[in-house]
Amino acid sequence: MPLNKKLKKVMVIGSGPIVIGQAAEFDYAGTQACRALREEGLEVVLVNSNPATIMTDNAMADKIYIEPLTLETVKRIIKKEKPDSLLSTLGGQTGLTLSMQLAKEGFLEENGVTLLGANPETIDKAEDRQMFKDTMESIGQPCIPSKVVNTVEGAVDFANEIGYPLIIRPAFTLGGSGGGIVENEEELREITENGLRLSPITQVLVEKCVSGWKEIEFEVIRDSKGNVITVCSMENFDPVGVHTGDSIVIAPAVTLADQEYQMLRSAALDIINVLKVEGGCNVQFALNPDSFEYAVIEVNPRVSRSSALASKATGYPIAKVATKIAIGFTLDEIKNAVTGTTYACFEPAIDYVVVKLPKWPFDKFVYAKRNLGTQMKATGEVMAIGQTFEEAIMKAVRGAEISLDTLNSPKLKELSDAEIKAKVSICDDERLFVIYEALQRGVSVEYIHDVTKVDEWFLYKLVKLVQMEKELAKGELSDELYLKAKRMGYLDKVIKRISGCEIAHPRFPVYKMVDTCAAEFAAETPYFYASYDEENEALEFLEHDDPERKTVIVFGSGPIRIGQGIEFDYASVHCVWALKKAGYEVVIVNNNPETVSTDFDTSDRLYFEPLTPEDVMGVIHTEKPYGVVVAFGGQTAIKLAKFLDDQGINVLGTSFDSIDMAEDRERFDELLEKHHVKRAEGFTVMTTEEALEVANRIGYPVLMRPSYVLGGQNMIIAFNDADIKEYMAIILAQEIENPILIDKYLMGTELEVDAICDGEDILIPGIMEHIERTGVHSGDSIAVYPAWNINDVMTDKIIESSRNLAISLNTKGLVNIQYLIYHNELYVIEVNPRSSRTIPYISKVTGVPMVDLATRAMLGEKLKDMGYGTGLYKKSPYVAIKVPVFSFEKLINVDTHLGPEMKSTGEVLGIAGTLEEALYKGLIAAGYKMKKDGGVFITVRDSDKNEIAETAKKYADLGFILYATKGTAKVLAEAGIQAIPVNKIHEDDHNNTIELIESGKIQYVISTSSKGRIPTRDSVKIRRKAVERSIPCLTSIDTANAMANSLRSRYSPYSTKLVDINDMRTEKIKASFTKMHGCGNDYIYLDCRETGLPAEIAVWSQKLSHRHFSIGADGIICICPPLTADGDATMRMFNADGSEGKMCGNGVRCVAQFLYTHGVPKDVIEIDTLMAGRKTLHRKGEGLWQAEMGHFSAMADTLPAVGLGTGPLVHAPLTAAGKTWDAACISTGNPHCIIEWPDCDTLPTGHALAAIGPEFEHHPAFPEGVNTEFVYIESPTSVVMRVWERGSGETFACGTGSCATVAALVLRGVCPRNVPVDVHLLGGTLSITITADDDILMTGPAETAFVGCVEV
Repeated sequence: MPLNKKLKKVMVIGSGPIVIGQAAEFDYAGTQACRALREEGLEVVLVNSNPATIMTDNAMADKIYIEPLTLETVKRIIKKEKPDSLLSTLGGQTGLTLSMQLAKEGFLEENGVTLLGANPETIDKAEDRQMFKDTMESIGQPCIPSKVVNTVEGAVDFANEIGYPLIIRPAFTLGGSGGGIVENEEELREITENGLRLSPITQVLVEKCVSGWKEIEFEVIRDSKGNVITVCSMENFDPVGVHTGDSIVIAPAVTLADQEYQMLRSAALDIINVLKVEGGCNVQFALNPDSFEYAVIEVNPRVSRSSALASKATGYPIAKVATKIAIGFTLDEIKNAVTGTTYACFEPAIDYVVVKLPKWPFDKFVYAKRNLGTQMKATGEVMAIGQTFEEAIMKAVRGAEISLDTLNSPKLKELSDAEIKAKVSICDDERLFVIYEALQRGVSVEYIHDVTKVDEWFLYKLVKLVQMEKELAKGELSDELYLKAKRMGYLDKVIKRISGCEIAHPRFPVYKMVDTCAAEFAAETPYFYASYDEENEALEFLEHDDPERKTVIVFGSGPIRIGQGIEFDYASVHCVWALKKAGYEVVIVNNNPETVSTDFDTSDRLYFEPLTPEDVMGVIHTEKPYGVVVAFGGQTAIKLAKFLDDQGINVLGTSFDSIDMAEDRERFDELLEKHHVKRAEGFTVMTTEEALEVANRIGYPVLMRPSYVLGGQNMIIAFNDADIKEYMAIILAQEIENPILIDKYLMGTELEVDAICDGEDILIPGIMEHIERTGVHSGDSIAVYPAWNINDVMTDKIIESSRNLAISLNTKGLVNIQYLIYHNELYVIEVNPRSSRTIPYISKVTGVPMVDLATRAMLGEKLKDMGYGTGLYKKSPYVAIKVPVFSFEKLINVDTHLGPEMKSTGEVLGIAGTLEEALYKGLIAAGYKMKKDGGVFITVRDSDKNEIAETAKKYADLGFILYATKGTAKVLAEAGIQAIPVNKIHEDDHNNTIELIESGKIQYVISTSSKGRIPTRDSVKIRRKAVERSIPCLTSIDTANAMANSLRSRYSPYSTKLVDINDMRTEKIKASFTKMHGCGNDYIYLDCRETGLPAEIAVWSQKLSHRHFSIGADGIICICPPLTADGDATMRMFNADGSEGKMCGNGVRCVAQFLYTHGVPKDVIEIDTLMAGRKTLHRKGEGLWQAEMGHFSAMADTLPAVGLGTGPLVHAPLTAAGKTWDAACISTGNPHCIIEWPDCDTLPTGHALAAIGPEFEHHPAFPEGVNTEFVYIESPTSVVMRVWERGSGETFACGTGSCATVAALVLRGVCPRNVPVDVHLLGGTLSITITADDDILMTGPAETAFVGCVEV
C-alpha cells in the first residue's frame, strides 16, 4: 500500500550520546530515516540529546530538539508539537524504551499519536524475557533453558536447579549492560543484583550457558502485508559467550552447511512473522556445531548495530527501507536506491567476504580487565571487504588503528611457547593474535578448536596466512608469489619486510563494486572495495564523468574510539556536502560501517578501505584527484598528511609543514615567542632518566604526554618520581617513536577556541570556557558557550593571539586552540590546525556552518566574502553547555578519576537562556538523576582540602547528610561543617567506605586523588564501587560545585524551555520593564498590551528573576489586553522557575497601580486572570489598593490535594520533613498549605525554611505543588507569617498566601469575620478581611522600585 495518508507529522526519537553498546550506527540509521520521511513530504520532529551527530544537523528535520531523552521531556515535546505518529525503532534501546513507556502509560493514545515500526506487543514479545520465551515456544522455536526472575534469590534458586555456568541477561538494556557469564553463586549474586538495578523493568533472564556453540545472526525485514526477506546472514568468529558487538563478525555466514543455513533462515522468517515486526529485525541464534540443534538467543525488533553492518556489507539500506515500511509502503513498492531499478523485495546477493573487527579502548585503559563476555566493551568497529576471508581479516586488522599491519603482535613474540599455549584459552581482545601466534609456533588446529571453539574453517584460513608468511620469509619473491600475497591482503611494505626483497613489479589494486545483487543488475550508486583482479569497475564510472569536474578525495576518521568520535564523521560529511555544492566530484575513503560518511549516497563514490598510506594511494591512483582533504578525519587522516605530501599529492587546506610546526616543540616555541604568547615551561624527553631530570628541574606537578596524539592518549599529571617511572614504563612499552612532552602543570581556567582561517584573517564563532580547571581533558570537561568569566580585555587578547597563531601557521581551514588563564595571564596549551570535537556543537549553537566555511577557505575563498564577517562572531542569546558521558560501567577496573587523558565516549548538550538552566538540562541529559536528599560521601586529596569546605557547605545547605574520610572530615569540622567520619578500606575490613557506598545511603560521591589508575588503590576501589552502584562520582571540585549549584537551582524537568535549534533567535531582545513590589513581594512588570506575551516568557522569567545575575525578582507579571470588553487588562504571572502561577495578590495590586499611572486613571479597575477569574480593585489612597480576591475553598478537589480526604481540609494530618503537622489546606486560586507555628522567634526563614519548604512544595499530596505558609498568632487580629512559594522559594510576601492564612484561621475559629486582620510579613503588612459570605478583601501597598531596559 502507498504512504499512509493520515500521516503528516512524524516524531523520531534518537539514541542520545555515544556509549559503549550504542554508538554511531544509530546516527547513521536515524539520519537515513529522517531523510526518507522528508522525501515523502512528511514533517519531521526530531528529539535527540547528542550534539555531535549529523542526525541533529539542522538540515535533517523540520524541528530539532537537542533535549534530554527523558520521559518528561519527550511528553512535553509531543504536547507542544502534536505529531500524529512516533517512529520508535531507529533510536536504539533508548528510543525503543522511551516509546514503550509512552505507549504503556496510554500517553500516546491520549494525545492521538500512532506508534510506527513496531507495536508495544511486538516489542514486549522481543524484549520482555518471559514473553519472548513463551512466544518462541508457541511456534516451536527452541530457547536455551532459562527462567525470568525479579529477585536475586529467584536467580539462586534456578541456578541450584540447573547448575553453572549461566548467562545473566537483563531486560531492556543495551550492549548487554548489567549481564555476564557466572561460574558460581558469588558471581551470580553480584551480576544479578547489578542487572536488576539496570533493567528498567527490574527483570533478568537466567539462562543456561551454551558458550562454545556457534553464534549466527540473520538480518531480516518485513512489511505490513507480511512480505519477508533476509537481508544478510552473519557469523561470529567467536562462539556464543562473547557479545556480538565484541566479536569479529563475518558476512555472509561462511561455515554453515546449506541445510543449516536454510534451517536458521526459515526460523528467522517465522520469528519475524509471529512478532509482526514491520521493518528491520535482528535474530541471533546459537547453533550446536556437532548437530543440527539450535536455539534462539534473542531478537532485536529494531534497527541495531548489526543492521548497520548488514547494510554496509550488502549495500541494502535497511534503515531507509524500514522507515518507508513504517509509513505504509510495502517491499514491492520501495525502490532499491543502490541499483535504481530493482525493488526492496529482492534479497541481496554478495560475492565477497565482509569482516567486522571491534575497536576496544584498552589502549587508553591499561589497567582495565580485558576479558570479553556477554557485556559489550568495544567503542567502535571497522569493516573490511575482500574476495577471501584472509584478505578481509588482514584489511580489518590494519585499519583498526591498533598499530598492526599483520596478525603478528610484537609483544606476543616475547612469550614462551607454553605461555602462548596457555593464553589461547583466555578470551580477550588479543585472542585473534594469540591464536595466530600459536599456529605459527605449530600448535595444532584441533587443540585450538577444542580450547576456543572457534570453527576450524576460520583456523585453517589463518593457517593459510601463516603458510604465506613462511613462503615469503624464504626470501625468493616471484611475481606469482607477490600477487598471491597481495590477494591475501598483504601490504607491499609487509611483503618487503618479511621477504627482505624489493618488489620488481608493484601493483595497484583494482576496485570491485558493492551493488546488492552480485552484479546481476547495474548499480547507480558506486560503492567500491579493493582487490587484485584484472577488471577495475571504478574506471567504468570515471569514464562517464564530466571531465570538467575536478575530483576531491575526503579521508574519513576510521573507527570510533575514545578521543576520536562521531564529531569527525560529522565534519567529514559536511566537507563532502560543501565540496559537492562547490561543483566537485567527491570521493570518501573510510572503513567505519556505523557512520553517515559511509552511507551509499553521501558522496559521489565511496571506497570502503583502510586508511593506511598504501591503501589510500590505491584509490588516488584510480581516481587521480585534483586534491585530497585530511583536516576533518581526526588523527587517522592527519597521520596521512606527511606521506601524501612526500608523494606530491595536493593536500587541500593547511599544509603538513604547518601541522608539524604546531606539534614540533622547538618550532612552536619560536612561533609563540614571535607573538609574545606565553606557554607553560616544558621540554621534550625520550628516556625515563631525562624525564626525571626535567620534572625535578621545573618542579612538580608536571603534565606528561606523547607528541602527535588525539584525545589526550597516554597523558597524565605526575606528582612525584614514582609517577614518572610508572608512566614512562607504560609509554616505552608501546614503542612510541615521537618524543614525550613534559610541561609545568598550571591549574587555571581553560578556554577553547575553534576558528576558521583563510590565510589572511580568522572567524571565531565563539569562545568556550570549561567548568573544570586545567588538568581535566577538554573532551571530559563540561564546556560552556559563551565563556562567562572573561572580560573584554582578555577577549581581545584571545582574538589577537588566535589570529596571529592561525595566520603564522598558514592555516587554511579549521584551527582549534586551547588556552589557559593563570593569575590573569593568557597561556597557550596547544594549537591543532584541524577539525576538533567541538565543531558540531559550536556550529549548531552559533548558526555558523564551520565546516562549510572552512572547506570554502581551503578552496581559496576569503572569509570577508562568505557573509559571516571576521573576528569574534556575535554572541548567541543562548547558553549552550556540553556535558560528557562515560561508559565506565562496561569497563571493569578502570579508574573513573578524570585527568588529562580523555575517558568519555560521548556527550550531550543543554541549550537555554541562562547558564543555570543549560547546565541543569545538560546534567539531566547526561543521565544524572539530580536527587536532592540522602548522603554525600567526600574524600579529597590534600591539594583540594583548602576548597572542599565551601563545596561541602553547599550540599549541607541543601539538606544532605555528609560523610567523609577522617582527614577530610577533620578539615570540614575546622570549617564548622559536620560530617560523619568513615574508615578507609585499609583501616577497617567491614565498617568502611565501601560498606557505606553499598548501604544505599549515598547519592553522590566526591572523590579526588593525586594518585589513581592502579585498581588496588583505595581511591580507585571507592570510585569503582560508585560506578557499580550507579552513584554519580564527581572527581573534580569544580564538577562537584557545578552539580551543587544545579541542585540549588529552581529548575525541574517540567519547567525548562524546550529549544528547537531550527528556530533559535540570533539577536537579544531589548525589553522595557517596571520593577514593582507589594510588601516586598517583588515582580518585574512588562506592559504587553500592544506587543503581546513574549514567546519565551518562561525563559525570561528564569533569567531576569535571578537576584545575583540579573534584575532579581520573585518572577515576571505580564499586563496583557483584557479578555472581555468590560475589563481593563489581563494579568499573567510567571514564577522565577518559569512556571506559570495562577494568582498573586500582591501582584494584582501592582498591576492596578501600573494601569492607574499608564493610561487607566480609574479608582475601580477590573483585572482578568486566566486561572483565578476577575479581580476588582479599589483605590484607597496613594499607592494603596484593596482587591476583591473572590471566594476561597477548603475542599480537596479545588487545590488539588490527594490522600487527605475530600474536605473541608481545616485540620489535615500531613507528614513531611520528618514529622506530622496539623495542616489547613485552602485554595484562593493558588493552592496553600497553612501550618501554625508555636513561637515567633523560631518561625522558619532563610536556610531553615529552605530545608523544609521544598518538602511541602513537592509533597505527593499536592500533585501541582503548593505554597506553604508558616504562621504565628499574636492575637485574633494580628499574625506573623513566613512563606515558601512554589516555583520561587522564600519570598518577602505572598498576597494569596496571606488571604489563605486568615481564611484558615477563620475556619479554625481563631480570627473573626468582617474584621481586618493584619498579616506581618518580611516585606511589610497586609490587611485581610473575610466577609460573612467567604469573600476575601485584601488591602495593601503597591510601589514602583525602578524602571529600566534589559537585553534578553
